[in-house]
Amino acid sequence: MKKVFFLAVLAVLSAEGIVLAEGNNLLVDDFEIAITGGPDGTVDFGAGNGSSVEVIESTDIKNSGNKAMKVVYDAVGGGYIYVSRGTGLDAKNANWNINPSDIKWEEYNAISFYVYGTDSKARIAFDIKDNGGEIWRFVTEDDFKGWKRVVCNFDKFVVRDDWQPESADKNLQLDFPIKIFQFEPLSESKGTLYFDTVELVKQ
Repeated sequence: MKKVFFLAVLAVLSAEGIVLAEGNNLLVDDFEIAITGGPDGTVDFGAGNGSSVEVIESTDIKNSGNKAMKVVYDAVGGGYIYVSRGTGLDAKNANWNINPSDIKWEEYNAISFYVYGTDSKARIAFDIKDNGGEIWRFVTEDDFKGWKRVVCNFDKFVVRDDWQPESADKNLQLDFPIKIFQFEPLSESKGTLYFDTVELVKQ
């Protein structure tokens, strides 16, 4: 009876777009989607100034579920890359599993993701855009092989000082809710990375 009740509750939460992850963390995104680009796409991605990026789904290498997001990139000096999911992006179907405004942000102090590394020594920026449009950055390194969970405490993010949108409030304060997360392999590096299972973390 208890099992039936639990499954019924889980079905209701899933129907409302609220999915609890292991350890009371909140699953934000798991890339269980058909990954496409462009204005009607599910991922907002691109590159410029000589860099290039291809974003597709992976069914053979994944951390959880049936899919992960595969990023094939060439980040050259002076170039840039972005691979984004969230609200207010040019790709209008790039929304998370849950609406940012439905999250009780005060309950979480970090955001995490899984990345499949190749020990390439590439540096990977993980950016978030806050409610005021300001972009904050956390940097990690591909210094391992296989899947690794990267936990980014909110107090470890630093505001980007190389570029901000003109519309950003630039108040140097991380304002919730967060609207977007973004991956950017930093120059100069080249290779393939896989991303999966983005969660908000209770610690």
